[in-house]
Amino acid sequence: MNPTALMIMLLSLAIGTTMTLMSHHWLLAWIGLEINTLAIIPLMTKTPHPRAIEAATKYFLTQASASALILFSATMNAWKTGEWSITLLSDPYTITLSMALMMKLGLAPLHFWLPEVIQGIPLSTGLILSTWQKIAPMTLLLQISHLTDLKLLITMGLTSILIGGWGGINQTQLRKIMAFSSIGHLGWMVLILKFNPQLTLFNFLLYITMTAAMFFSLMSISSTKISEISSSWPKSPILVTTMMLVLLSLAGLPPLTGFSPKLLIILELAKQNTLLLASVTMLASLLALFFYLRLTYVMILTLPPHIPPSSTHWRTTKNSPLTATMTTLALLIFPLSPTFLLII
Repeated sequence: MNPTALMIMLLSLAIGTTMTLMSHHWLLAWIGLEINTLAIIPLMTKTPHPRAIEAATKYFLTQASASALILFSATMNAWKTGEWSITLLSDPYTITLSMALMMKLGLAPLHFWLPEVIQGIPLSTGLILSTWQKIAPMTLLLQISHLTDLKLLITMGLTSILIGGWGGINQTQLRKIMAFSSIGHLGWMVLILKFNPQLTLFNFLLYITMTAAMFFSLMSISSTKISEISSSWPKSPILVTTMMLVLLSLAGLPPLTGFSPKLLIILELAKQNTLLLASVTMLASLLALFFYLRLTYVMILTLPPHIPPSSTHWRTTKNSPLTATMTTLALLIFPLSPTFLLII
């Protein structure tokens, strides 16, 4: 893609997200979401492949439907209350706005577009879609969290955790695995949204850090399939080792970064006397743990046997400082979790 066009698209993404973050008016927030949607579509189709065109079409139709629902609900709410303020919602429209924002995020059962879209686009665009594109809808969801129905949030959260784990088990494509991982993590965030919005924000920031670290690592070794990462050890042993640790961090194993949000969410659920919900959530997360461990096993223990010296790869993989920084954060933030929570 032309560097000038690329810069314009990235700048538009930044402007759209910033506009939504700064707005207290539904119409301005909607305009920011629309700018975000239109700015990423050229990035999806920068490789003119039928799969990329299909992914961009699916993404546009889904996001346009969610945006239309947001606009109609906000208009009807303004007609009823006389104000466009984000935090002033009347009862019927809170649910429709929440569902529209969850559709933009890709929460189950409104998740069907996300794995297919991420599978059809390059890794760099998949990184933007999995991290940056979720900031604006999640911010709006945080702002209306005190008005959202608790049963709706618990249902969507548990469904997302289950589908995020179940859907990733039989996948061989790394981008689809990351998509289902995203669905599962968003389920954890939505589950605790009504009880403790600050904890949702903390979880969201760590999710962005860990997902970005994983995508940067995959981009460094240019791998999109499990079969490709199984032969990546000769190329860059250190990078593959850190990738394995990032996967375990995404799974939520101690003492890595991903353990802190899961621990704090379970403690918060126990504090709210929802022990059954906490137990079901922990059991459902075992499904996701399975495919993370399977990926780790593939990376370390299934090297092709009997590789002759002439066919071994040269270690030409270059690790960028950004990859190193994100990977370090994705592995070592756990001891600093109390400090971050105090800041939030």
